[in-house]
Amino acid sequence: RDVLGSRGLGDVYKRQGRCPMVNIAVFASGSGTNFETILSHIEDGSLHVNCACLIADKENAYARVRAHNHGVEEFYFNPKGYDGKAGYEAAILEVLKEKKVDLIVLSGYMRFIGHTLLSAYPNRIINLHPAYLPEFPGAHSIADAYEAKVAQTGVTVHFVDEGVDTGPIIRQERVAIDPSWDLETLESHVHAMEYDLFWQVIEQVAKSIEEEK
Repeated sequence: RDVLGSRGLGDVYKRQGRCPMVNIAVFASGSGTNFETILSHIEDGSLHVNCACLIADKENAYARVRAHNHGVEEFYFNPKGYDGKAGYEAAILEVLKEKKVDLIVLSGYMRFIGHTLLSAYPNRIINLHPAYLPEFPGAHSIADAYEAKVAQTGVTVHFVDEGVDTGPIIRQERVAIDPSWDLETLESHVHAMEYDLFWQVIEQVAKSIEEEK
């Protein structure tokens, strides 16, 4: 694994006079725009969790830079450096235990979650999907909705299970599609809904975890 240490968000919490009870780990593979939104809501006090770390599976993922910019410790794990998914996830699990992570947040993480993490975090892994599940599952859901010429699509946040975008739905919202939109415009509207919805669901799930403690 490759680790980049940073300042941490402790100064933010001290200024706000609070100590978050729920530690989250965000998993990302790409640019991390939703990750950035999550951190912004933590920093302005609207999202009451501690981002304990970022887990990235791509060395050049820009989410790693965002983590550093916000003082969040980040860890890069190269999946090719392990003997199968179980070994890869076991290495990640060591970090999650070390950081006392309560909730895993998948934010543009383009890799299936395996048995190792699922068994360690039952109903504690949530995923953001850019469609109104069960409509348009899979990796190209916005383009699939656009090409299907449907009147509406949406955004879903759900718990992760063994299937592909099949876990229990926590919350979802519709996005109406204007027939004049091109694909890029549709993407921008779906992403805007993602930014508004995801952090709210994280807050909701975190509150339920706090109540269980």
